[in-house]
Amino acid sequence: MAQDSSHAPSGRRAPLERVVVLVDDDSNPFELACMTEVLGIDRPEVGGLLYDLRLATTAPQVRMRQGFFTMTGTAGLEDLQEADTVIVPNRPDTDRPHTPEVLEALRRAHARGARMVGMCSGAFTLAEAGLLRGRAATVHWQWAERFRAAHPDVDLRPDVLFVDDDGLLTAAGSASALDLALHIVASDHGADVAAAVSRRLVFPAHRPGGQRQYIETPLPRPSAPDALAGALAWAQENLAEPIDVAALAARAGLSRASLHRRFTAHLGCTPLAWLHAQRVAHARRLLETSDLPVEQIALRSGLGTATSLRSHLRRTTGLSPSDYRRQHRHALA
Repeated sequence: MAQDSSHAPSGRRAPLERVVVLVDDDSNPFELACMTEVLGIDRPEVGGLLYDLRLATTAPQVRMRQGFFTMTGTAGLEDLQEADTVIVPNRPDTDRPHTPEVLEALRRAHARGARMVGMCSGAFTLAEAGLLRGRAATVHWQWAERFRAAHPDVDLRPDVLFVDDDGLLTAAGSASALDLALHIVASDHGADVAAAVSRRLVFPAHRPGGQRQYIETPLPRPSAPDALAGALAWAQENLAEPIDVAALAARAGLSRASLHRRFTAHLGCTPLAWLHAQRVAHARRLLETSDLPVEQIALRSGLGTATSLRSHLRRTTGLSPSDYRRQHRHALA
């Protein structure tokens, strides 16, 4: 797919490229709405329509997630063979094999040279069709381990918001549909057009960091023994103190070797890794909910210095403390 970044905001390709969105039963309407909003509606601020966008389904009626509404009046799979770009939204059941006719339609479109886009768990569909073999891709962080197990031949990159691997594009979670849609606009029509669209959306044309900043810190499993659970609760309440592995072991009434075994068995990580994750998680909560300076947050979370906090936060989320606070700040009561 040729890319042209020379267009001014008022310019566009003629004729319009055709984008076909393949909609599954029980799909989440959000990703579909993102693609329609960015790529499908008339954009007077950039001279009109950017694409000829159409929706395709395998049946005359498609029931959307939780039965919110039923979609009718769509095109059929044959429209994929005339598409310049094919978009596969999220897939509700990644364990169930997709229908052979859908996979074959995707293979034919790709072989013909169409750009292929998988939104969130839509990456499973592209991988099942064999299109991602040996290629880079991403998926929502909650699906990462399942995707790796099902498709070990794909170079999975779970830390980023989207991946563009030479005509095969994948996006991480629901909101990253907007990131990828704007990337498509920038690739086809130039950065100026993408910036104009993003301003109308009140959404940044490029969000710093990746989906690492949204990954939840695993909590102790409910099956953790009482002694260990008590030590974990004590540590979480005293993160500002110089707690180390020896202190955790003493609190749990265990030797350090026994503590390591219990952590591995019940939490799937080492005591030091768990303690570090709790400190970073606490620092993130303070950045989100308080006006405390970075130096104070570093002390209260047990990370020591502002430099240490910046280093650990960037490693964990890809963002500086100021960028993280700006993006995730909660309204203070």
